[in-house]
Amino acid sequence: MKLADKIKSHHSPHPYFTLEFFPPRTDEGFANLLTRISRMSALGPIAVSVTWGAGGSTKERSLDLAEITQSEYGVDTLLHLTCTNMEQGLVDDALRRAKERGVENILALRGDPPRGEEYWIPTDARFTNAVDLVRYIKSTPEFSSSFCVGVAAYPDGHVDSDVDEDAELEYLKAKVDAGAEFIVTQLFYDVEGFLAWLKKVRARGIDVPVIPGIMPLQSYASFLRLTKLCGTKVPPQLQLDLEPLRHDDQKIKDFGITLATRMIRRLIDDGDVKGIHFCTLNLERSVHRVLEGLQWTGGSPKTSNRLIIVYTAPCELTINPAEAAQTATDKLATKPLPEIQEPGKGEVNHASTWDEFPNGRFGDFKSPAFGQQSDPWNAGLGNGLGISRTEAISRWGNPKSVSDLTDLFIAHLYSKITSTPFSPAPLSPESLLILPHLENLTRRGWWTVFSQPAVDGASSADEVYGYVFQKGFVEFFAEKADVDRLEERIRCKSDGWVHFFAANEKGEFRSNVPEGSRNAVTWGVFPGQEIAQSTIIERDSFISWKDEAFSIWEQWSLFYSPESEERSFLESVRRERWLVSVVHHDFKDPARLWTFIFDE
Repeated sequence: MKLADKIKSHHSPHPYFTLEFFPPRTDEGFANLLTRISRMSALGPIAVSVTWGAGGSTKERSLDLAEITQSEYGVDTLLHLTCTNMEQGLVDDALRRAKERGVENILALRGDPPRGEEYWIPTDARFTNAVDLVRYIKSTPEFSSSFCVGVAAYPDGHVDSDVDEDAELEYLKAKVDAGAEFIVTQLFYDVEGFLAWLKKVRARGIDVPVIPGIMPLQSYASFLRLTKLCGTKVPPQLQLDLEPLRHDDQKIKDFGITLATRMIRRLIDDGDVKGIHFCTLNLERSVHRVLEGLQWTGGSPKTSNRLIIVYTAPCELTINPAEAAQTATDKLATKPLPEIQEPGKGEVNHASTWDEFPNGRFGDFKSPAFGQQSDPWNAGLGNGLGISRTEAISRWGNPKSVSDLTDLFIAHLYSKITSTPFSPAPLSPESLLILPHLENLTRRGWWTVFSQPAVDGASSADEVYGYVFQKGFVEFFAEKADVDRLEERIRCKSDGWVHFFAANEKGEFRSNVPEGSRNAVTWGVFPGQEIAQSTIIERDSFISWKDEAFSIWEQWSLFYSPESEERSFLESVRRERWLVSVVHHDFKDPARLWTFIFDE
């Protein structure tokens, strides 16, 4: 069903809501997302939205996910579609394939060009902005009657826009005038600012439904990253509230649930907001708890548990045995899940919560949320660095040689610059403890991107570590000859204490890690809880990260003109360097990793 019609016909004790998912990076994550969507579809969303990677980078997975959600789970699907940086004909192909799969709703987005945009030329000249895609769908007989088209809006302003709010509102009105039938907003945390913006939208004569985008906080790190990527304004009081919680992911998550619930109640009470769009980040529990707190789950408000009694009593908190049995039968008669093995089953773990703390690229590769979180509306090339060309060159300069890059990475180690393309923040407090070793590696031309010291039983209350045990590991870019020597040294002298992964942009791969092995390099023991394994290094996650890491070199090079010395050099680094990850399993001796690497 078309979303605009569904919104008009919505009759329920509570407002409507939609759920947003992105195509996972791994096959295992994709399979596990299907079961997650199946469970969450029972909460009663009027639609599920599926994001689209920049340039069509997730085309197949996006279309497959949309088809399964639409056909197997019976939930109307809203497929995101970007129109810039797309090969000629890809937009038409995507629309035809969506139509064949029964998808009736499209969220038309511009999508970002690759960084270095002043050197970018649209590959399909018909599309330079989202309004072009809206107009094209609505004016093409093949598609005009098949799709309900929505567009995006940015209450805090578009992160890449250089125009004022009035001009952005004119762009939004142009998209609606071209045929857009609803609006979904980018995430925000300033509710009063949103309500003021919404009044300006209505004053422009825009009367289609506006669905606010809400993203419950999942971790402090992801909050900082996503608000920066999306250009989201963070109210000063929110920043103050988060500061004392920043080292405790569970407290951040609990706070995020309370905050999202409070925001939604304020939005609904205003009267002009009739529904909410949840950006789930492919996680389940936080959104579920928000909906439970709002009493929006299912088709009617939440009811309390009732006492089973053997006699009839006129009380809503009691039920007789026959009715209880029938109610249980009805609740269990839901759609069957796909035939895949679901992680987290058992008395300790639970399928809805086993990956609640995914930890980016160091999490479980089977998680639907595995990997670095980026702008959910523009995942892919052009988005990962989250920085403008002017800012990038100001911060990272004009690297033209190995010594230039070595100096840049050294400057980051000593906080002379606040970031590199691979590290969006200064060195963490724990890495300062191994700073001399990192400097030694970097001066060799082994540019470090991730590391941690070995830790044996630090207090769980320690603000620096947070968890209590760590194996020392380091990850860096090195030349092939160095990788050859390191591999030989590990083979001959490590006695099984050292594991490594190494890969290059071409796909060549080396390792001494047994197939299927999983290496927890950070874990903690806490009262009344199972052992927490927050940082995992394994083959599949490393290979997935390898692809992203080498794409970062490409994105960095695009800040410079095509014939420049800087672009040529950075492209050569991407082609010739290897990404290497080394772990020493002796966590009781903090020097073992470094003595092994340096003792030649």
